Amino acid sequence: MSKPVTISPAIIETLYEEALVLAGASRAAFLRGEDDDDGTPGEISPAACDRRVAMSCEALRTTTRMMHAIAWLLNQRAYHSGQITEFQLRRHGRLPPAQPEGDPRQLAMLDGEMRALVDRTRALYARVERLDRAWRARFAMQPSAVHRLRDRLGTAFG
Repeated sequence: MSKPVTISPAIIETLYEEALVLAGASRAAFLRGEDDDDGTPGEISPAACDRRVAMSCEALRTTTRMMHAIAWLLNQRAYHSGQITEFQLRRHGRLPPAQPEGDPRQLAMLDGEMRALVDRTRALYARVERLDRAWRARFAMQPSAVHRLRDRLGTAFG
């Protein structure tokens, strides 16, 4: 049997650069969103208040998602550069579970650019999650459900 595949440093570097750019773009978009308020002192309309809450919640989710992905990628970079061992990476380099999805009504209150950035951060996180799962399973090929069922049937009736 051949040696399992591993994640190449080039993949990690590419994802890391993409994550940094995306984190910066997300931060800038959410800061611009805060500046879009009319700035008049006094009472805020309920709609404006709801939009601020929605934007704050999604900004926190997006920031957390990106920081978790960046931390995972930094651990991978440290491993590939020899700064930490595989044991240390497996023990301390776990990717936390994805953030729960926000309320679709709140997400709809954000402008199109912010929603697109949120979607891009979700997609990046999903790619990092797939790499993490595969790396933890050592990229071992698992038989498909059909093959497992066929083997069980063969054992039972063979």
